[in-house]
Amino acid sequence: MTAPLTFFKCLADDTRLKILLLVEQAQELCVCDLQTALQLSQPKVSRHLAELRKCELLVDERRGRWVYYRLNPCLPGWAREVLTTVARNNPLYMAECSLHLNAAESCCETTP
Repeated sequence: MTAPLTFFKCLADDTRLKILLLVEQAQELCVCDLQTALQLSQPKVSRHLAELRKCELLVDERRGRWVYYRLNPCLPGWAREVLTTVARNNPLYMAECSLHLNAAESCCETTP
């Protein structure tokens, strides 16, 4: 169970917040999708994903070469509602990330 203080500390970073909002909207994303959406390097994205896993906000699943991330199913309802509310009421905050993500082909599906 995520404590409110831990949850909000994890959200205090712009990149981590955007990762959570992207995953919440897409249900599931891989590292390469997040790199594309955020226009950041793989090591930087992976570092933030590790922090989000440590905070128990995301869970990962390896499928072959790729690791997919989704919101932790044990995340309390109030925490999910915070993410949903932020995404719904701040479309401009995520507009550029969403544009990059929607314009790109997923590298996970095209690379053997």
